[in-house]
Amino acid sequence: MYTSIDDKIAKRVKPAEAQEEEEDKEDGDEIMVDAEAEAEHKGRKRDGDHDEMDVDGQDESEESGEDGESSGDEEESGSDDDDDEDVVREREMREEKRKADYFEDVAEPDQDDLPTTFGSMNLSRPVIKGLSHLGFTAPTIIQARAIPLALMGKDIVGGAVTGSGKTLAFMIPILERLLYRPKANPVSRVLVLTPTRELAIQCHSVATKVAQFTDITIALAVGGLNVKQQEAELKKRPDIVIATPGRLIDFIHNSSSFTLDTIEILVMDEADRMLEDGFADELNEIVKNTPRSRQTMLFSATMTDNIDQLIRMSLTHPVRLFIDSRQATSHRLIQEFIRVRPQREEDRPAILLALCSRTFKAKCIVFFKSKVSAHQMKVLFGLHGLRAAELHGNLTQEQRLDALEQFRDGNVDFLLATDLAARGIDIRGIETVINYNVPSTHVQYLHRVGRTARAGRGGRAVSLVGEADRKLLRLVIKNATSADQIKHRVIPSTVLDKYAAKVENAKDDIRAILKEEQQERELRQAEQQLTKAQNMMDHKAEIMARPKREWFQSNKDRERAKQASAADMGLDKSVKAAADAALARKMPHAPTDGMSRRKKRKLMMDEEDKRALGSASAAARSAKKSARPQRLAKVMEPGATKGLGGQQPPAKKRKVKGFESDLAGGRKSASSSAKKSKATGGKGKAMAKIKNKSKQGKKAGGKRR
Repeated sequence: MYTSIDDKIAKRVKPAEAQEEEEDKEDGDEIMVDAEAEAEHKGRKRDGDHDEMDVDGQDESEESGEDGESSGDEEESGSDDDDDEDVVREREMREEKRKADYFEDVAEPDQDDLPTTFGSMNLSRPVIKGLSHLGFTAPTIIQARAIPLALMGKDIVGGAVTGSGKTLAFMIPILERLLYRPKANPVSRVLVLTPTRELAIQCHSVATKVAQFTDITIALAVGGLNVKQQEAELKKRPDIVIATPGRLIDFIHNSSSFTLDTIEILVMDEADRMLEDGFADELNEIVKNTPRSRQTMLFSATMTDNIDQLIRMSLTHPVRLFIDSRQATSHRLIQEFIRVRPQREEDRPAILLALCSRTFKAKCIVFFKSKVSAHQMKVLFGLHGLRAAELHGNLTQEQRLDALEQFRDGNVDFLLATDLAARGIDIRGIETVINYNVPSTHVQYLHRVGRTARAGRGGRAVSLVGEADRKLLRLVIKNATSADQIKHRVIPSTVLDKYAAKVENAKDDIRAILKEEQQERELRQAEQQLTKAQNMMDHKAEIMARPKREWFQSNKDRERAKQASAADMGLDKSVKAAADAALARKMPHAPTDGMSRRKKRKLMMDEEDKRALGSASAAARSAKKSARPQRLAKVMEPGATKGLGGQQPPAKKRKVKGFESDLAGGRKSASSSAKKSKATGGKGKAMAKIKNKSKQGKKAGGKRR
């Protein structure tokens, strides 16, 4: 019988009385410690000795020294600098012109003109009732601006700060349009893509709750859950499919009953992550299988307006809705930084343990760079009586969902996670985010700290900053909305030494627990292999009869995409260079280069067959197009939004040709027939006489006398 990690920790944890006694002591000196830290912080501030200011000051002095050495060359390099600035300015102007041509120019409404309640947006009663049931009555800025445009069927590229309600910004207009869908032939009309399973499950939960008073059906297609059950749901052709790219492509290639041919609305949540190199192949495969005439909406807190990335989504004059700066954080977020000196990197566990034991005791997410670190700190927290759950890729999907549920319900106080939980996860009441390791990119930092200070509430982000993180620290300070948001937290050395001793004393227990876990894992894997072999013997015929599941990539392509994804997340910079080099390899100039003569002949024969079957394919496409169901209605005018179920506007009447045009047509046809007669040398007149006699015969009843 296998025991859980919590049971293993419980065997080695201290008695409850000793734990309570230590906590009482720590609670008693917490105010004093904080006062000391504040005094030390004030003293440093008076002396200009902020750690972040130290870094900047040191850099400035170094740069000034270098400038002093090279001051003699300034006059010579001045003109070159001016030329470089002109080139940069010209490039920026050219890029701005490209964006102006690519994006649709929509006038930004005044703040006073935006709707203040969902009831004033002319939404249907079932949708408003669902929103009211969840406690939503007033739209956020991104919702007030995006919903009318989405109802009109426009493509949208939207960005707003984390926690601003982007999910409802695209889900409300989708549900509103689906209420007036043609119901004679049920088909899947909406596809929502997310980069992680947890985000897809959360989006599915929100959509289901808002649509609870409608007849709209919603299905989930994500990895880690039962494939057969999801496939059965998709066979029913739900109105909305919420999926992750991998599982969706699996169904496209291996499920005959599922297709994307009827998709009319494609939504990508956290779109900037999905537009990166790691998702490029999967995204291209999905977009290729959707109709070109679809409506596309992209949303993210750090959304890009890079045309080179957006152009592969086949957007049609999209509207830019950037409510906040791409580098902005919430106005109510306080960002604190703790300096970790190079010689004290091993103190990170002690710093984290001190913070979570003394100051941030509940509703706290801790982000780690690796799964191993998150698991080790889970053991350490358990040994010191701190209730924590872990969330990372080494867990099964059920374990990951259970960890989120425990944290959401308050059964645990800490969620120890990797960047798996950094995007989109919305848990009400999160007070603190701690970065045990600072992420490699500012964008990832924004998503991490965006788990708190959401929907107008306050929050705090605490980051442990080492020497290698100075560049990111400068970016955070530069993009802060106010100086009051940035603070420097100091942990007194006495407190740090105390918790460092605790960590040192727990190392033997941590090793023993991890070793026991490893042994159980190996035993479990051996049992699984044995069960698999037994099943192969007992059910060989049935297993071998199953069709092999196909994938659109080769193993090499999948490995390259995996490496590119790791590089995008900043896990290994050398990997991205290798992936880019693989993509930049010289390709054959012609499709037949490197082929044998036999393969070339076969290729030419295949091309001839394709040309011969062209007309048949065109006829099949025409028949397929005519069999498609009626499309969703759109709001034609921003002011006229009484409903989407009204009749379609009457078709334009054909212009009736007048007398003059008839004359012109007659003259034209007469002249052309005359030319034809002349060209055929009188044959035309003979044919006309024969036709005339034939008509006379028909009038006479077709009888010859």
